[in-house]
Amino acid sequence: MQPENPDIMIVAGEASGDLHGANLVRAMHSINPDLCFYGVGGEKMKEAGVSLIAHSSKMAVMGITEVLPRLGFILKVKRELRKSLRQSRPALLILIDYPGFNLPLAKFARESGIKVFYYISPKVWAWRKKRIYALERYVDRMALILPFEEQVYEGVNLDVRFVGNPLLDTVKRQYMRGEAIRKFGLKEGLTTIALLPGSRKGEVIRLLPEMLGMAKILKDRIPAIQFVLPLADTLSSDFVHGLADRYGVDFRIIEGNVYDVVGLSDIAVVASGTATLETALLGAPMIIVYRVSPLTYLIGRAVVNVDNIGLVNIIAGKTVVPELIQGDANPEKMADEVYDILTNAPRMDEMKRNLLDVSKMLGSPGASVRTARLAYELVTSSGQIC
Repeated sequence: MQPENPDIMIVAGEASGDLHGANLVRAMHSINPDLCFYGVGGEKMKEAGVSLIAHSSKMAVMGITEVLPRLGFILKVKRELRKSLRQSRPALLILIDYPGFNLPLAKFARESGIKVFYYISPKVWAWRKKRIYALERYVDRMALILPFEEQVYEGVNLDVRFVGNPLLDTVKRQYMRGEAIRKFGLKEGLTTIALLPGSRKGEVIRLLPEMLGMAKILKDRIPAIQFVLPLADTLSSDFVHGLADRYGVDFRIIEGNVYDVVGLSDIAVVASGTATLETALLGAPMIIVYRVSPLTYLIGRAVVNVDNIGLVNIIAGKTVVPELIQGDANPEKMADEVYDILTNAPRMDEMKRNLLDVSKMLGSPGASVRTARLAYELVTSSGQIC
């Protein structure tokens, strides 16, 4: 049976959510090509056929001080989405992570009699655990992508399913290392460092200068070295060059082919987030760096309840790659960690073994297909049936 209203609203406010949302939309279209998707996302969701009310590049913020300048725009988008839920009454609302925005939207949808599917759980295991009860109250079904999350929801009256991690389907290299080096205009025989300062402008502003300072130090220690920056879809090369030009560091920006860039690198310096898992799946050693505004950090320290911030370390249950947080995410300490890993073969080998173990914990390929089936079951059971 087909739904009377094939419209589905989908909301992904960040770059990683855009990737997973696009793959979910394609998987759902393979079940029912007549489904029409609209909402909030980025270029990948747009390419998958989602009609965008707002672009996620304008929604992706981290921390209190970043939210304030964009608050007017975010509130405008929230009003438009609520109006659409009330008037258009889509067959389903799909929410991808982004809980500060998405949980109130889930509440509004539930109160409007619209079913809610949540893909990628908010990090309730790290902070704001009481959000579990909002999820229980306003969400019909949730698909989990981290192996330990099912335990978090034990005892909660919420239909949760571990579907595996969608990165297992998407993190793939197109080129062999030598071919990639030639394609990207890099030099053979040099130590290659990948710089991944994040996908949000705020975090790039905070982290890229520190990474470039690190690059200067490493260039003195290892003359035969090159630096490469795979550009996130949410950023422009002009924006990155505008930040970097004053530092006088030679590095190459590459648009697209992120996985090939990271895969050919000897080590990566990665902003905390989904990129750490992508880097792990590519088998690349890394250090994780993290910086937010002082106010956001102080509040975070008071409420966050985890020993590590990097997803790689959280999944492993131990520190398998170093984390440099706030003031420790400075050029000198970054350079020291990177240099030690590069010159300490046993440490490098152990890190690679641990990253392989993390990859094995993420489940099996096919997460987007499994998630699409779970979401479509809600569409066909919503009562909007011919």
